Amino acid sequence: MKTRSLSLIVAGLALFACPAGAQQRIAFVNSSKIFQELPAAQDAQKRIDGIGKPMQDSLETMKKDLQEKYAEYQKKESLYNDATKKTEQQKLLEQNQAVQEFQVTRFGQDGILARQSETIINPIRERIKSAITAVAKELKYNFVFDKTDQIQILLYGDPKDDITFKVIDRLRRG
Repeated sequence: MKTRSLSLIVAGLALFACPAGAQQRIAFVNSSKIFQELPAAQDAQKRIDGIGKPMQDSLETMKKDLQEKYAEYQKKESLYNDATKKTEQQKLLEQNQAVQEFQVTRFGQDGILARQSETIINPIRERIKSAITAVAKELKYNFVFDKTDQIQILLYGDPKDDITFKVIDRLRRG
């Protein structure tokens, strides 16, 4: 939310900071569409999925094992004395913490998958930004906004100012 507000403020200031009478040209792209159409991005997503799948499988196995142990504990709980109950509960808690830690270290915001995804996606993102810059300069646009289904920084844009497919074409041509 902070990023969106900051983007709107910066865009507003940029528009009003222009000299009087200067014609400002504004365009927009759909970065999600560009990623979907770009073969390198599709390959990158396959690589990321390939990295994440074994980790996801391990997590699911750990969760299933924890559930089975918890179900077994519930069945036998009435047979345990207080000391044994406490010991078994402690084991379950420790196993649950291990599952949580595994999940955070692999899938968290700074987890292994996030870091590896960044490493794989960043060169593609830079290529896309370069293509957007080249198309914007070629068509003499002063500003280019992003309009995706998930992030609506641009609330309205005339379709004639959508340069998404020009950027995709530029990326395909190299």
